[in-house]
Amino acid sequence: MDLSYHFYIDGSPEQVWEVFVTPEKTRKIFFDCVIDSSYVPGESIRFIGPGNDGEQTVHIYGEVLEYEPNRILSYIEHPGPTYYPNHADITTRVTIKLEPFAGCTKLTLINDQWVDNHPSYEKADPAWWMLLSAIKTFVETGKKLDLGW
Repeated sequence: MDLSYHFYIDGSPEQVWEVFVTPEKTRKIFFDCVIDSSYVPGESIRFIGPGNDGEQTVHIYGEVLEYEPNRILSYIEHPGPTYYPNHADITTRVTIKLEPFAGCTKLTLINDQWVDNHPSYEKADPAWWMLLSAIKTFVETGKKLDLGW
């Protein structure tokens, strides 16, 4: 059930990292959401943006497991409360790793530790392909990939 992706991006690890931690760049990739977090392991991480509950809808929330700037971000995530009444019981882990590779950056994303019958599992694979493609396009061209959102 693990989902795993490797993308090679024509940009530095710092340029790719900015997409995950800089609000104006995060909004362009993550459906107009910002990531609200101190990025301290053990503390919260939330993806917040327009949605069912208004402009500050919590789409995903969880706990930071590991954080090293320009190299790794790992967190446990739950779907936001607006999506499922049992959201606190629905978990998966996301790990994003960046490493220099020749003259570019290798981005590895692993989405694993899915609870049984996770309601978003079937949607996750196509969503990650779109998001990672959008990140690659944005870093390489500075343009938002038009995916209809």
